[in-house]
Amino acid sequence: MNAERPPDPDPKHHWESVYGAKTPTEVSWYQPHASRSLALIQRVAPDRSSPIIDVGGGASTLVDDLLAAGYRDVTVLDLSRLALDASRARLGAMAERVRWLEADLLAFEFPEAGYSVWHDRAVFHFLTDPGARARYVAQVRRAVRPGGFVLVAAFAIEGPPRCSGLDVEHYTPESLHAEFGDPFLLTTSEREEHATPQGAQQAFIYCLCRMIRPPDRAP
Repeated sequence: MNAERPPDPDPKHHWESVYGAKTPTEVSWYQPHASRSLALIQRVAPDRSSPIIDVGGGASTLVDDLLAAGYRDVTVLDLSRLALDASRARLGAMAERVRWLEADLLAFEFPEAGYSVWHDRAVFHFLTDPGARARYVAQVRRAVRPGGFVLVAAFAIEGPPRCSGLDVEHYTPESLHAEFGDPFLLTTSEREEHATPQGAQQAFIYCLCRMIRPPDRAP
């Protein structure tokens, strides 16, 4: 992380540079296992055929944990090709069981009501522009089926002021839920003290919401 580096105006170039400079096990958000995410997903999606998407999950080990738990319909979306390539290489032949999407989640045309669970760890807090956050929520409302779940992990109030050279937002469970609004019911929230590979502590909050009202449709 370099706090003095100005932000790259091209997000894709920025994240390709991050993964070009560091291995997946060196980035600050690395987890050997995404245990908390997996436990929350298993709680709300016991059916192993449930379609699950991990946005910004390019190099995350959650996909490994989901496959090991028996989930059969897993999609991973990331802006960075290098991050996706790292996971594909790590999984080897098992990578063929995953749908990989190299795309900008704010612009991608998701299948309508295509997923039972939308998972995001450490993406939403990078959206410092209110318009970008509104587009994100609109994408969730399109992609998640009514009664489905969105699990977002973002920096807590005590989290770092910047990450990977970028400013970030910070949340309480209440303020994070407020970004999604009335169509979503906050079912649970948890706090995590994440230890980075460099030994620093970062406070995250996990909010699990259920979509109780589908998006409005044009007549």
